[in-house]
Amino acid sequence: MTISRKQAENIASVLSEGLPYIRKFKDKIIVVKYGGAAMTDRLLKENFSRDIALMRLVGMKPVIIHGGGPQIGEELKKAGIDTKFENGLRVTNKPTMNIVKKVLGTQINNEIVRLIKQHGANSISFNHNNYQIIRASKKSFQDGVDLGLVGKVDKVMTSELKTILNKGLIPVIAPIGKAKNNEYLNINADEVAGEVAQAINAEKLILLTDVKGIGDSDNKLISKISLTKGQKILKEKFIKGGMTPKLSAALDARRNGVKSCHIIDGRVPHAVLLEVLTEEGVGTMIS
Repeated sequence: MTISRKQAENIASVLSEGLPYIRKFKDKIIVVKYGGAAMTDRLLKENFSRDIALMRLVGMKPVIIHGGGPQIGEELKKAGIDTKFENGLRVTNKPTMNIVKKVLGTQINNEIVRLIKQHGANSISFNHNNYQIIRASKKSFQDGVDLGLVGKVDKVMTSELKTILNKGLIPVIAPIGKAKNNEYLNINADEVAGEVAQAINAEKLILLTDVKGIGDSDNKLISKISLTKGQKILKEKFIKGGMTPKLSAALDARRNGVKSCHIIDGRVPHAVLLEVLTEEGVGTMIS
């Protein structure tokens, strides 16, 4: 493909400006929660997998935790299974859990691994079949509602995860936990990402979403917040639905040693690279 001189200059400028950040984050673990439009739009999927491969190839250590709510919803609809949510959590019975394992643990997980490999980096699945590293217990009730097979993270088994990272591979983790009775549990992917980031002392936690970031009561983007301000915002009525577990996960991770946490707009092409390689980024930073 032939490019113009102007395009070449732009590429060279981006690479040059990104060099300090490449040096800064070399050998550092960056946990990315992948979800929303970035997982369903074909071009965004290609951009994401290419960017993650690039991060690994320049020496960073990305770890991917993925969601898949819309895809699960489609499969449940095809199967004629009704579904409902409580505070952003999907009520999960046994038939629903079977769909979750099929969609999250197999279809989506394998696709992400395949796309990253296509762009030149080695990747490996962490799901209910391979490397069952998420120990969990049931989160049975939410405001008096039985959530069924919905879990909370009790512990992340880090030994195999660290071994894989040290071998230069990119782990792709499905948010499926295993209870003491060997029952599989559906866990919110933002929660899993936050717990994984804490367990492996990540430098950064990046949560992708389908909005610009955290907005105030007038829906104006808040580009940077402190832990104290984040805790206050979490209690506000305008923080609801899927943003609640995202902000909670980011605050918990920041409080427990992750140096910076970001909630960013996954609809922006190359959003993760922009967050890692620029000063401003494309969302809200909790620092």
